[in-house]
Amino acid sequence: MRIMESRTKRHLTTDQLDAMLRDATGIGCQVETELTDGWYNAAYRVVLDDGRAAVVKVAPPADVPVLRYERGIMATEAAIYRLAGAYGGIPGPEVLLEGPDFLVTSLLPGVPWDKAAGELAPETESALRRELGRVTARLHTIDSPDGRFGYPAPESGLSAPDWRTAFSAMVEALLDEAAHWKSDLGTSPDEIRGLVDAGSDVLKEVTEPRLIHFDLWPGNIFVDPEQPRITGLIDHERAFWGDPVAELVSFAFGGDIGEDSDVVAGYRQAGGRLDFDRSFHHRLALYHLYLALILVIECGPRGYQGEHKEFTDSYLATWLAECRTFR
Repeated sequence: MRIMESRTKRHLTTDQLDAMLRDATGIGCQVETELTDGWYNAAYRVVLDDGRAAVVKVAPPADVPVLRYERGIMATEAAIYRLAGAYGGIPGPEVLLEGPDFLVTSLLPGVPWDKAAGELAPETESALRRELGRVTARLHTIDSPDGRFGYPAPESGLSAPDWRTAFSAMVEALLDEAAHWKSDLGTSPDEIRGLVDAGSDVLKEVTEPRLIHFDLWPGNIFVDPEQPRITGLIDHERAFWGDPVAELVSFAFGGDIGEDSDVVAGYRQAGGRLDFDRSFHHRLALYHLYLALILVIECGPRGYQGEHKEFTDSYLATWLAECRTFR
C-alpha cells in the first residue's frame, strides 16, 4: 500500500529541529535525512551533538486537528518503550531524549520487515512470524499499572475500569469524529452502536487489561534477515490496555492469523492463550471494525484520498458485514 502524505506531519529544517531539541534538552542535532515511511508524525534520522545516531519523531503542531484517541500519544509511545524495555525479551529502541512535542530514540539494527519481505525465503518468513508470536506473548504479560482499560494518555479521556465500557467509549469517540468530519461509514452510527452492544457479553469476558500494541504490521517491526530475528518493535502510539485478541488485527496485514498459523504457534509457545471459539471470533470482528473506523475517519483530518480511501472504505464494509453475522 502506498504511503500517503498526512497533514499531521510537521516538516522542519535542520536549524528548526536543532533549535527545538537544544531549547528543550540542551542537546542539538544535525539532520541526515527525513524518514518518510511514517503515516502520522514527521521523523528524521539525525546525529546528536554527542555523536549518537538517533531518530527524532516530531508531533503535529498544536493547531492541527487529530482524532481524540491520538491526544497525548507521543508521551504514550515513550512510556511504552520504557515499560517494554523493563520486561526482558521485548526488543525496541531506547528513549534518549523527549520533549513536549518530540521524541528521540536510538537506531535499531536491521530493516523494517515490509522492506525486506520480498527477499525473504518462506522458511525465514515462517521463523519470523513464530518469533513475532513469542515476542507479543511477552508483551501481553504487561498489566495496566492502575488496572484500567483503554488508552493510557489522560488527554484522551478514553479509559474505564472494565473493557466493555472502555471499548464502547473508544468506538463512541470515533463516531463523534465521524460526524465532525462527515465521514461516510456505509451505515448509520446507530447500527454501529448496535453491533458493539451485541458484543457486550463477549467483551465482558475480558477481565485483565493487557498491553496491546495494535499496530504490529510489518512496517513497525524491524528484522535482521540474516539471523533471522526480530530486532525491535516501534511506533507504540496506538497502544492501549485491553484484549490480547485485538493484536491479531494488525498481524493480519503481515500474513495468516488462523489457529494453525506460525504467529499463533509462536504465541502459544511463549505461554499466550488464544481460544478460537465463537467469543474469540466475535471479539476479533469488533476489533477489525474498530480499526476500520479509525482508517476511514482519519482520512478527514489527514487529507487521504484516492486509492487509500478506496481501501479503507472496502475494509470497513467487510468488517461491518462480518459483525452483522454475530447479531
